[in-house]
Amino acid sequence: MSKPNAHGQCRCEQVQFEITVAPLITMACHCAGCQKMSSSAFSMSALYPSAAFHITAGEPVIGGMHGPTRHFFCPHCMTWMFTRPEGLDDFVNVRTTMLDNPPSEPPFIEANADEKLPWAETSAIHSYGTVPAMDEFPDLLERYANRAV
Repeated sequence: MSKPNAHGQCRCEQVQFEITVAPLITMACHCAGCQKMSSSAFSMSALYPSAAFHITAGEPVIGGMHGPTRHFFCPHCMTWMFTRPEGLDDFVNVRTTMLDNPPSEPPFIEANADEKLPWAETSAIHSYGTVPAMDEFPDLLERYANRAV
C-alpha cells in the first residue's frame, strides 16, 4: 500500500481510514437525502478511487437508504462516513469532515441545487440542478486536477 495522503475517522474514532491519493474532485450535495442524513443544509464530500481508500480500524455498517447506493456509518456513534455510489464501484465518496485535515478550499461542484434550501450557499465553481451527466465527469475531474489552489 502507498503512503497515506490523508487519515480520517468517525466522531468516536472507532472506525478509521486512510487514503493514499489526492481527491479526484470535491463537492457539496444539496439533495433532501443528504440534508436529512447530515442534519445540515448540504453534505460535503470528496471522490476517491476505491483502491486508494482503506479502513484501518473498526467495521462500518450500511445505513441511510439500503439500496444500490450504499451509505456507510460507524456502528457505535452512527456518523455517516462515506458512500459507495450506485454504478461507480471503483469510487468512494468520503464525507470531507471525517478527514483529519479537511480541504480548505470550497467544493468544486455543487449538485442537486434544485433541492437546496433557499438560504444555503456555497462558493462552488460549478453548480448543477441535479447531478452532472456522467459524460461531463472526465472534463470536471481534469479541471479540478488543474485548478489553481
